[in-house]
Amino acid sequence: MSESDTLLDGLRVMLGLNGDDQDQLLNLIIKTTRQNLGFRLGVTEVPEELSFIALEVCVRRFNRVKNEGMASYTQEGESISFLASDFDDFDGIINEWRRRHDKDVKSLGKVTFVNAYGGKTNANESPS
Repeated sequence: MSESDTLLDGLRVMLGLNGDDQDQLLNLIIKTTRQNLGFRLGVTEVPEELSFIALEVCVRRFNRVKNEGMASYTQEGESISFLASDFDDFDGIINEWRRRHDKDVKSLGKVTFVNAYGGKTNANESPS
């Protein structure tokens, strides 16, 4: 069973769907969610250890179908609000994964200073 099939099965369970009536929509949501997460991680394949993010975001995305573009919705005292991004709650985890795998975009790299005049200087001495 492929990872996409596993994700599809998990998504069906979390959404309480029986059968494959919604599979075309679910597969599209899975595909775009994995692409978005991969882009955020800086990888082409989502690592298994972060597949839970894809599942959670797929559920959110499915629940927003036909409500795209809305920030909030109110009817007869019921109010529903959406985050700006379905990934907002996972930013900390995504950033930590990027840091651990040297994909931290906040860093511009490392710098090394070279003494152009050669020789060593004791930190307590001034160069002559």
